[in-house]
Amino acid sequence: MAIKLSNRIQLIKPSPTLAISNKATEMKNAGLDVVNFGVGEPDFNTPDYIKQAAHKAIDDNFTRYTANAGIPELRKAICAKLERDNGLKYEPKQILVSPGAKASILDVLMAVCDAHDQVIIPVPYWVSYPYQVKLAEADPVYLTTYQEDGFRVKADALDKCIKENPTAKVLILNSPSNPTGTVYTKKELEEIAEVCLKHDILVISDEIYERLVYDDSKHYSIAAVSPEMQEHTVIVNGVSKAYAMTGWRLGYAAGPANIISYAGRMQEHATSCVNSITQKACVVALNDEDASIEEMRQEFDKRRNFLYTELVKNPHLSCFKPEGAFYIFPNISWYIKNNNMGIRNTDEFCSQLLERHHVALVSGGAFGTEGFVRFSYANSMENLTKGAQRFAAFLQELREAK
Repeated sequence: MAIKLSNRIQLIKPSPTLAISNKATEMKNAGLDVVNFGVGEPDFNTPDYIKQAAHKAIDDNFTRYTANAGIPELRKAICAKLERDNGLKYEPKQILVSPGAKASILDVLMAVCDAHDQVIIPVPYWVSYPYQVKLAEADPVYLTTYQEDGFRVKADALDKCIKENPTAKVLILNSPSNPTGTVYTKKELEEIAEVCLKHDILVISDEIYERLVYDDSKHYSIAAVSPEMQEHTVIVNGVSKAYAMTGWRLGYAAGPANIISYAGRMQEHATSCVNSITQKACVVALNDEDASIEEMRQEFDKRRNFLYTELVKNPHLSCFKPEGAFYIFPNISWYIKNNNMGIRNTDEFCSQLLERHHVALVSGGAFGTEGFVRFSYANSMENLTKGAQRFAAFLQELREAK
């Protein structure tokens, strides 16, 4: 017989970033030369000093279950990192180590949200936020930001949004941002914090791209605004992006002890502990960082500058220059409105670009913003050059078909 699926799972759609990457992989396997700007994953290898720590953990037979919240030495290392880099003091009981930052966010949402609580999500957003909110049976509330403002949440707009949504309980804030590369200043975070404190809003601050900032931008955590704001914030971070450890699957949450405790209870009955070898390797990653981490950041910066320069050469395209992360989010809305090739939205734009020129991008619709596309410049200079040329050729086709 056919078993009816849950209403909950029918709300969840496949990840657009993984879907485009899978399609690009299929085309590559068929022998096509595809440039994939889809998945946000460093193209560097995990640094040797971290891999050596993992080998040692295996040789020492550190291969059994650990404490659900993470081994004590890792939680201490995370506390030391937060104090060293962010000026924030936490105790190990305020740290939850999870199998990826994504799991940390979901655990926290499950711990704090009841059915139909409202969670404010700035748009553009990372693709998983709305679905994670829905899994927690809460309701996403979308707060639009604009390119001319650097895709930043404005305090007055946030205040208005909260007043219009009486069960608002949580704000998800992502700085540096995926997909825009926006980095909030200290002053901007202070203004947002003032609004959140006034309305007793919890902030889930996704800081996974913290180490990847450029030019004069500096990462600042909203939790560092004041002791009161620290009590209204759960920081989510991890090792995937800065340390090129995406496949190791380790993220963490830091926040008020009661929230972390109940998020940990959720994890106990879902995924349980992160694998023991990854945890040992991450202790070394955080405590004994070498020059390779900064070298990766500098290479990303070089790629960012190159790709931005190439993109803005295209007529009728505008682009915010990213301040952090490794994404760029150009506005191609003119080409959607002015073409005779039947392309009506960014999904169709990306599909045609992949089919005709073998370049994989993620449609802005995946991030809640029609008229934009996302490039990941976590890619080689050779591919950036080739991909930018093919992208420009496609735009020229669209102009000529007008």
